[in-house]
Amino acid sequence: MLISKTNKEIFKLFLKLGVIGFGGPAAHIAMMRDEVVSKKQWMNDQQFLDMVGATSLIPGPNSTEMAIHLGYSKGKWKGLIIAGLCFILPAVFLTLCFAWLYKKYGALPEVQPFIYGIKPAIIAIILSAIYPLAKKSLKNKALIIIGIISLALAFFNINEIIILFGTGTAFYLFNKIKEQKSNINSFNFLAVPFLTSSLNTKLFLTFLKIGSILYGSGYVLFAFLDTELVKKGLLPRQTLIDAIAVGQFTPGPVFSSVTFIGYQINSWSGAFYATIGIFLPSFILVGLLAYFIDKVRKSKELSWFLDAVNVASVALIIHISYVMALQSITNWKTIIIAIISLYITFNYSKINSFWIVLFGSFLGYMLHFL
Repeated sequence: MLISKTNKEIFKLFLKLGVIGFGGPAAHIAMMRDEVVSKKQWMNDQQFLDMVGATSLIPGPNSTEMAIHLGYSKGKWKGLIIAGLCFILPAVFLTLCFAWLYKKYGALPEVQPFIYGIKPAIIAIILSAIYPLAKKSLKNKALIIIGIISLALAFFNINEIIILFGTGTAFYLFNKIKEQKSNINSFNFLAVPFLTSSLNTKLFLTFLKIGSILYGSGYVLFAFLDTELVKKGLLPRQTLIDAIAVGQFTPGPVFSSVTFIGYQINSWSGAFYATIGIFLPSFILVGLLAYFIDKVRKSKELSWFLDAVNVASVALIIHISYVMALQSITNWKTIIIAIISLYITFNYSKINSFWIVLFGSFLGYMLHFL
């Protein structure tokens, strides 16, 4: 048999998530938990939390890296590749369609009525997933305090990687002091021979660099792109703004916006090399991370660090949910969609998040014109 039963499961799950994954990384992670913990029971909440915390510590798109990591945990290296590609490719293909339309007609199609109701529904999906994760991560009073501090720092717009590493280190030191111990122990890339033009080479290396060093959300990505492309004259700022819009209303990782950008700069080949460049580091980094994460959890001292990172990750997702709610729940129509979605997700946990997204889209379309 060419594809094993396990790999078929991985293929179907992450292709589905790639198609319905609206709402950004927090929503994607919530959907993944719903599938792999609640429904398929591939792992428990603690194992899922460890992956969330660990992937938060490496650069690159977090939800894509979670998909890759989950694929590895279920199907090893083949699972890693299948999960990553299935999660990424639907967004890439859809983004390519928008890129072609944009280049041909100079405008994006009107999709706002459908997106109108998806965002409030996504908030409900995130909250229903983050509640059990928060209960699991807050193991003691010290971790509860770390969670409160992390959330407060997020509201003061402190960089998320400072929060993650800072809380992890602080909790590690706290436990070392409790044990009264005085001593605390503890890009170089290959050439790509198939690059056919200097412009494609520049695109590939630019996005490879960004994918290798970028921490944070898609908005941080757009700040990088402004510096690397707009200020160097490779891309008009309006096109970058339109790329942000495409990233917001297409499912899957927001980093697929670089496919749109690559197409505008150098057509199909530009889209191809930009996409490969931005996502390749994630596959490599998660492959390395997956090898070490079990060893980290088995080490008592490193486990302290990971516990605090898990709490901080949950706090950051709560903060993101709050910001998303402010932006998307703005009137009585979106309040109704959010309340109904919350009721369904908390009282009927067996309902797949796909139907919540579809419900939000349908109801949003109906209410948008009132």
